[in-house]
Amino acid sequence: MEDCSLPEDFLFLGFDCSTQSLKATVLDANLRIVTTEIVNFDSELPHYKTKDGVHRDPFVNGRIVSPTLMWVEALDLILQRFRRSNFDFAKVAAVSGSAQQHGSVYWKKGISVILGSLDSEKPLVDQLGDAFSMKESPIWMDCSTTKQCRAIEEAVGGALELSRLTGSVAHERYVGPQIRKIFETQPEVYQDTARISLVSSFMASLLIGGFACIDHTDGAGMNLMNIKCRDWSKLALEATAPGLEEKLGELAPAHAVAGLVSSYYVDRYQFRKDCLVIQWSGDNPNSLAGLTLNTPGDLAISLGTSDTVFGIASDHKPSLEGHVFPNPVDTKSYMVMLVYKNGSLTREDIRNRCANKSWEAFNDFLLQTPPLNGGKIGFYYKEHEILPPLPAGFHQYVLDNFYDSLEGVREREVAEFDPPSEVRALIEGQLLSMRAHAERFGMPPPNRIVATGGASANACILSSIASIFGCDVYTVQRPDSASLGAALRAAHGWLCNEKGKFVPISWMYFDKLEKTSLNCKLAVTAGDKELVCKYTLLMKKRVEIENRLVQKLGRR
Repeated sequence: MEDCSLPEDFLFLGFDCSTQSLKATVLDANLRIVTTEIVNFDSELPHYKTKDGVHRDPFVNGRIVSPTLMWVEALDLILQRFRRSNFDFAKVAAVSGSAQQHGSVYWKKGISVILGSLDSEKPLVDQLGDAFSMKESPIWMDCSTTKQCRAIEEAVGGALELSRLTGSVAHERYVGPQIRKIFETQPEVYQDTARISLVSSFMASLLIGGFACIDHTDGAGMNLMNIKCRDWSKLALEATAPGLEEKLGELAPAHAVAGLVSSYYVDRYQFRKDCLVIQWSGDNPNSLAGLTLNTPGDLAISLGTSDTVFGIASDHKPSLEGHVFPNPVDTKSYMVMLVYKNGSLTREDIRNRCANKSWEAFNDFLLQTPPLNGGKIGFYYKEHEILPPLPAGFHQYVLDNFYDSLEGVREREVAEFDPPSEVRALIEGQLLSMRAHAERFGMPPPNRIVATGGASANACILSSIASIFGCDVYTVQRPDSASLGAALRAAHGWLCNEKGKFVPISWMYFDKLEKTSLNCKLAVTAGDKELVCKYTLLMKKRVEIENRLVQKLGRR
């Protein structure tokens, strides 16, 4: 194995531009966290008038966007905070980043000149106010493109063929359907757009002072990239909008150098002139890097604004469910993922309604109610759900005669549960759905689960994960694994550039993982086998009910 140590005096900076905040994590050469910063959009940039980082269009059903300029101002603000804390930018050898997947940014024609000649005496936000042909960016929560999804699938030969080609069937939040909708409904905007970026490549563009490439991993979440060839699919492009390839630019590997940090940051913050900007990618791929997942059977559950379940696969198997992306830190394998729109915001909604807006009361209710919840099953969708494809709404059922088998078990729908049962039905329902869809998607039974995201700090939820999946659950030192993964990818990209070739990321922390900030710790041991078997029965019954709901109410 080659020497893959990093220079002792170097630092590596990783950002995460998520739905609700911009976070930053700095790692040293031993991959230990040096410092962190965070900017919360709602509270610290209130003039954009977002709620949970977004605007919900009251006139267009399902249209959910974020103000593009808000992300620009957040970058200004977080760098100013680093400067006020006397952070030494001159030690940063490389920067990379993570961003919410599926958000898209529309640069106005002619803006590249301004982007490449920013005045270091002025904040970014003051210079880029007129940079965009659309002031608001469609994001992953948007579900207003159903018609475009079906049209794209039909144009390429069906949903399964699109999955084979791009890694996923058409999804409303994906950028391809979003672009087709803009071309169809706002042709003047499409015409005035010079470049379409993902949120990830947009933030990288701000740092290099020019249009950054879209990386392979985040590019796979667009319904536009041939996942085998890792290049734009001509067929998918033609099914989406004319002249699209020119507006998208080129694709690049996740470990590649996007460019050097622009002179704006050198002059304004004293970054070193040779500081590399490594390709930014999506939040889920960066979480995979930050959690050091590298073996089939390692499974991660991220409990954030959206909940995700993801792991490693050696090949791509087309499916009508789930998503497949290139692995951001391995050029030969894939990342497989399931996404649930109803994550933390739905948990907060139930907490507010049933537990007096208190997480302590919420957890007390979880502890008061026994596992299996006396056969009470709930489906809770504050937003239109992705998996399964169901509209917003709550559905509660009581299973009569539920004991050790499904024989003779009948369900009856009820209007609501008592608050403690409602809380447990929510948590068990979310986790049983994850397990059922992971098994249906073909993910191997997990050897271990690594939990991340804000709710991974909740010991009661972790205990439920261990009981339902029947394996040990680990946590990381920090729940924001995306910014940590971005900092790790900055170091990895710097090393690949230094070696002049791709090197496995594991070589950077080989034999010293426990000494880094990447180390996972055991949080909960595997659940009782008898209880796991009963949860398996409950899961099967839940799937039956879910299938009927999809047949009755489903949107696909």
